[in-house]
Amino acid sequence: MAPPERKRRGRLIAAGVAIALLLLAGGAAAFVVLNQPKDVSNPDVEFREEAPSATPEEELEPEEAAKPGKKKARRVDRFIWAHYGYTRDRRRYLPVKEPPRPPFRELWQYQGHVLLEFPPVIGGKRLYLLNDSGRLISIHKHTGRRRWSKKLGALAAASPAYAGGTVYVVLLQRARGGPGADGGRVVALDGKSGTIRWSRELASRSESSPLIDGDTLYFGSENGTVYAMNARSGSVRWRFRADGAVKGGLALADGRLFFGDYGGRAYSIRASDGRQVWKTGTSGGRLGLSGGNFYSTPAVAYGRVYMGNTDGRMYSFSARSGQIAWSRSTGGYVYSSPAVAAVPGYAPTVYFGSYSGRFYALDARTGTVRWSRGGYGRISGGATVIGDIVYFADLGNKRTHGLGARTGREVFTFERGSYNPVVSDGETIFLAGYHAMYALQPLTVEQKQARTKARKAKAKLAKRDKRFCRERAREAHRGEKRAQRRSTRRCVERKAERRRALKRAECRKRARELHGKREKKVARSYRRCVDRRNIGGR
Repeated sequence: MAPPERKRRGRLIAAGVAIALLLLAGGAAAFVVLNQPKDVSNPDVEFREEAPSATPEEELEPEEAAKPGKKKARRVDRFIWAHYGYTRDRRRYLPVKEPPRPPFRELWQYQGHVLLEFPPVIGGKRLYLLNDSGRLISIHKHTGRRRWSKKLGALAAASPAYAGGTVYVVLLQRARGGPGADGGRVVALDGKSGTIRWSRELASRSESSPLIDGDTLYFGSENGTVYAMNARSGSVRWRFRADGAVKGGLALADGRLFFGDYGGRAYSIRASDGRQVWKTGTSGGRLGLSGGNFYSTPAVAYGRVYMGNTDGRMYSFSARSGQIAWSRSTGGYVYSSPAVAAVPGYAPTVYFGSYSGRFYALDARTGTVRWSRGGYGRISGGATVIGDIVYFADLGNKRTHGLGARTGREVFTFERGSYNPVVSDGETIFLAGYHAMYALQPLTVEQKQARTKARKAKAKLAKRDKRFCRERAREAHRGEKRAQRRSTRRCVERKAERRRALKRAECRKRARELHGKREKKVARSYRRCVDRRNIGGR
């Protein structure tokens, strides 16, 4: 056994080493914090004002001659939401005079049973949804019925693109194992039948939501290659090699493509031949700080490029020169693809969320905060503005939220949603949850009246229950106020649960009547009934 003096000396040395390590760690942390790049503000960088007429017109399917005895297709049935982000410049803004507004009713739901990370695109009466297992599904947008599905690969993380009756898809992995596990694929399919028109294997994986302009298809890949392909044949027109992986989609404006890479560089290249116009970086990756990568798909508007970075910032670059106009810190990764919009009565604004759980609305010119809302879980997916409501999903709590674009006031919440939740044809909201798609439409006047009537009846019933339970509690616990309150509360809760149990039993009985012994359909029908009636519980 060591002498007491040696023990004390050993303890003192150990304590000294621990203190020195703490001081070193604290000093390193302080050095990183003090030397962390600050937000940028260059107010003189070009910002182009846009007239309301500059808002892109909606794309429509060609109008077909009506057959004898049939009406012409409604405008909404010819509507096209062609890309992730709606327009080719990826603004993620659908300007409609009379947008669908909450409260909503559920028109239908489609159970995908597989992660839905990206929203569908719309081609007339059909939605085209690519799930994470590499399956492309065509869904009738009025009924939610599947028209066809095609297994194209093993893994996908992008929205498709749609043009001229053709759907274009990129894949992260074309096979689970073997050579295809490290390579992606790009496929063009007939929108009506799902027949493959052409397919090309890629040297690396791709999760860059494709963009179609005229007869050229553009997308990036993980080995840094940006492709321009003939949309009719799949032949490569040109390639551009970035310094890092290109994971986000490309945005197109004024004949140029804009994107970022995994290395913190932003690019502008010519769409015609892939020649580089400019390349610029950020300081987010220095001093060993985590981040500095662009995963966000950029939005281009007002002569600026807006793009989020994993260094926790949203950036604004000059579209002409690449000069940084401003950057804004958020305290968390910014995977979110921004929406850029000037809703009626409000100035140009950039909307996006952060992994910090806060959602932001920034002045598009200066980057100053117009408003922000916190208290959410991690926000990973992009925002979308429909009319004057901005929608986003909360990955932390798996919910979808809708905020007033001018005020930030919450006007809608839905108990499903994780990544990029919403697209719309101006009449219906199509919402991608974690595993399911939902079609939501505003309540009619009659439905609103019925809902108000039901709410009043429920309140009246609750009031009656409370009165009954209070009288019973007074009889059972005379003079004991605390016991009376506790007994009243438990009695009211029991009565409410009995009613919920009866409603759940009605839903279960109805599901059995409709689907017999088909257990999966019974379970799905039961869940829909419970959700529709807002019953809760099991």
